Amino acid sequence: QVQLVESGGGLVQPGGSLNLSCVASGSTANIYEMGWYRQSPGKERTLVASVDGDGRTNIPRSGAGRFTISRNIPSNLLHLRMNNLKPEDTAGYYCRARGKAVDASYDYWGKGTQVTVYS
Repeated sequence: QVQLVESGGGLVQPGGSLNLSCVASGSTANIYEMGWYRQSPGKERTLVASVDGDGRTNIPRSGAGRFTISRNIPSNLLHLRMNNLKPEDTAGYYCRARGKAVDASYDYWGKGTQVTVYS
Protein backbone atom coordinates (compact mmCIF):
# COMPACT_ATOMS: atom_id res chain seq x y z
CA GLN A 1 0.00 0.00 0.00
CA VAL A 2 1.01 3.59 -0.68
CA GLN A 3 0.12 6.74 1.22
CA LEU A 4 0.11 10.13 -0.52
CA VAL A 5 0.08 13.51 1.23
CA GLU A 6 -0.24 16.78 -0.70
CA SER A 7 0.78 20.26 0.39
CA GLY A 8 1.31 23.73 -1.03
CA GLY A 9 -2.20 24.82 -1.93
CA GLY A 10 -3.60 28.20 -0.99
CA LEU A 11 -5.02 31.50 -2.17
CA VAL A 12 -3.22 33.29 -4.99
CA GLN A 13 -4.06 36.22 -7.26
CA PRO A 14 -4.47 35.78 -11.02
CA GLY A 15 -1.06 35.68 -12.68
CA GLY A 16 0.59 34.33 -9.55
CA SER A 17 2.36 31.03 -8.96
CA LEU A 18 2.14 28.06 -6.62
CA ASN A 19 4.27 25.00 -5.94
CA LEU A 20 2.48 21.81 -4.93
CA SER A 21 4.21 18.81 -3.37
CA CYS A 22 3.21 15.20 -2.83
CA VAL A 23 5.04 12.83 -0.48
CA ALA A 24 4.67 9.10 -1.12
CA SER A 25 5.30 6.53 1.60
CA GLY A 26 4.77 2.82 2.12
CA SER A 27 5.33 0.36 -0.73
CA THR A 28 6.72 2.93 -3.15
CA ALA A 29 9.15 0.64 -5.01
CA ASN A 30 6.53 -0.52 -7.51
CA ILE A 31 5.20 2.92 -8.48
CA TYR A 32 5.59 3.40 -12.22
CA GLU A 33 3.62 6.63 -12.78
CA MET A 34 2.50 9.62 -10.73
CA GLY A 35 0.35 12.60 -11.56
CA TRP A 36 -1.78 15.51 -10.46
CA TYR A 37 -5.53 15.75 -11.02
CA ARG A 38 -7.97 18.50 -10.14
CA GLN A 39 -11.68 18.69 -9.45
CA SER A 40 -14.10 21.56 -8.85
CA PRO A 41 -17.54 21.17 -7.22
CA GLY A 42 -19.97 19.70 -9.73
CA LYS A 43 -17.18 18.95 -12.23
CA GLU A 44 -15.36 15.77 -13.18
CA ARG A 45 -11.82 15.08 -12.05
CA THR A 46 -9.35 15.83 -14.85
CA LEU A 47 -5.65 15.32 -15.47
CA VAL A 48 -3.35 18.26 -14.76
CA ALA A 49 0.01 16.58 -15.42
CA SER A 50 1.65 13.16 -15.10
CA VAL A 51 5.15 11.70 -15.29
CA ASP A 52 6.29 8.10 -15.77
CA GLY A 53 9.34 6.25 -14.48
CA ASP A 54 11.42 7.31 -17.48
CA GLY A 55 10.72 10.99 -16.89
CA ARG A 56 8.27 11.38 -19.76
CA THR A 57 5.52 13.90 -19.00
CA ASN A 58 1.97 14.42 -20.16
CA ILE A 59 0.42 17.86 -19.70
CA PRO A 60 -2.92 18.65 -21.36
CA ARG A 61 -3.36 21.96 -23.14
CA SER A 62 -5.03 23.54 -20.12
CA GLY A 63 -1.66 23.62 -18.37
CA ALA A 64 0.79 23.45 -21.27
CA GLY A 65 3.28 26.31 -21.13
CA ARG A 66 2.28 27.21 -17.57
CA PHE A 67 2.67 24.02 -15.50
CA THR A 68 5.69 21.81 -14.87
CA ILE A 69 5.70 18.38 -13.21
CA SER A 70 8.73 16.63 -11.75
CA ARG A 71 9.37 13.52 -9.68
CA ASN A 72 12.26 12.75 -7.34
CA ILE A 73 12.16 8.96 -7.09
CA PRO A 74 14.77 8.45 -4.31
CA SER A 75 12.99 11.03 -2.13
CA ASN A 76 9.49 9.81 -3.06
CA LEU A 77 8.45 13.36 -3.94
CA LEU A 78 6.23 14.70 -6.71
CA HIS A 79 6.11 18.42 -7.51
CA LEU A 80 3.88 20.64 -9.58
CA ARG A 81 4.94 24.18 -10.47
CA MET A 82 2.04 26.34 -11.63
CA ASN A 83 2.71 29.73 -13.20
CA ASN A 84 0.38 32.42 -14.54
CA LEU A 85 -2.56 31.03 -12.62
CA LYS A 86 -6.08 31.83 -13.78
CA PRO A 87 -9.44 31.79 -11.95
CA GLU A 88 -10.40 28.67 -13.91
CA ASP A 89 -7.49 26.84 -12.24
CA THR A 90 -9.38 26.99 -8.94
CA ALA A 91 -9.97 23.41 -7.77
CA GLY A 92 -8.95 20.71 -5.35
CA TYR A 93 -5.67 19.19 -6.53
CA TYR A 94 -5.06 15.49 -5.93
CA CYS A 95 -1.91 13.39 -6.12
CA ARG A 96 -2.17 9.99 -7.82
CA ALA A 97 0.23 7.05 -7.95
CA ARG A 98 -0.03 3.94 -10.12
CA GLY A 99 1.78 0.79 -8.99
CA LYS A 100 2.34 -2.72 -10.28
CA ALA A 101 2.79 -6.05 -8.53
CA VAL A 102 3.15 -9.58 -9.88
CA ASP A 103 -0.55 -10.31 -9.43
CA ALA A 104 -2.24 -6.91 -9.70
CA SER A 105 -2.04 -3.20 -10.44
CA TYR A 106 -2.97 -0.44 -8.01
CA ASP A 107 -4.13 3.17 -7.93
CA TYR A 108 -3.59 5.42 -4.92
CA TRP A 109 -4.93 8.91 -4.18
CA GLY A 110 -4.12 11.63 -1.70
CA LYS A 111 -6.72 13.67 0.18
CA GLY A 112 -6.10 16.76 -1.93
CA THR A 113 -5.02 20.37 -1.44
CA GLN A 114 -7.14 23.39 -2.36
CA VAL A 115 -5.97 25.97 -4.90
CA THR A 116 -8.00 29.18 -5.14
CA VAL A 117 -7.20 31.86 -7.72
CA TYR A 118 -9.05 35.03 -6.79
CA SER A 119 -8.57 38.78 -6.81
